[in-house]
Amino acid sequence: MTPDPLTVSPQATVAEVWDLMREADIRHVPVVEADGLVGMVSDRDLARVDIARLLRVEGAGALQDELAMPVVRLMNPVVIAVGPEADVGEVIELLITHRIGAVPVMQEETRQVLGIISYVDVLRAVQGMLEED
Repeated sequence: MTPDPLTVSPQATVAEVWDLMREADIRHVPVVEADGLVGMVSDRDLARVDIARLLRVEGAGALQDELAMPVVRLMNPVVIAVGPEADVGEVIELLITHRIGAVPVMQEETRQVLGIISYVDVLRAVQGMLEED
């Protein structure tokens, strides 16, 4: 797990989230309001902003409007998450079943984000297990 992951508020703009993800070289960002998880945004969500089409069909103004849009309009409000006691097998099952690249680790009672587990974290854990054998 990556503890204390970067998070954004629902009011963060698409441009702000895009910049954050690019600068931090991450693909998933939990969306948090009042210290509770309310959604997830991924690079796939951001890819729905069709920059080329917007510029070609609607112009630069439309692109500016789209990038200024709050991320709450793009995020997925249905979040597949795990508690801090989840094991690697459970995480792998969720990643495969739901075809997602990461799951936040949250305190169930408060929805406070404690960390995030990406498919890369899982692969590192499996690699460590294989090297032990």
